[in-house]
Amino acid sequence: MLHQNNRWLLQLRDDIDGIVAPGCWGLFGGHLEENESAEVALRRELLEEIGWCPTQLNPWLQHRDSARVVHVFSGELAVPLNQLQLLEGQDMDLVSLEEIRRGWIWSKRLQAKRPLAPVLRQLTPRLHELDQAA
Repeated sequence: MLHQNNRWLLQLRDDIDGIVAPGCWGLFGGHLEENESAEVALRRELLEEIGWCPTQLNPWLQHRDSARVVHVFSGELAVPLNQLQLLEGQDMDLVSLEEIRRGWIWSKRLQAKRPLAPVLRQLTPRLHELDQAA
């Protein structure tokens, strides 16, 4: 969860069958490669997906469900949104906690509302912890 001015960076995932949460708003990140730590994987994924990674990432929580373990980190987005390169996904935006709580977020690129990814929806009740720390 990268934050800037009490807003959180989200990715609108591609509409591709077979990926996790197609067409939903979620977090940047991805799968761990063999023998890769969660933090190293996140740094690699951020560079692959937005061309940037913060110097400091703070472990926040792990979320487990029947399909996966999700490692969530927080960090400051220290560059303007327009300096990021959207290299994966359909859109990205800095979104308020209130917008996340609504469960649907407007995509400027698609000119449409799209839902939160199921995992992000499950994490939403705990986001106030990060919002207070930001």
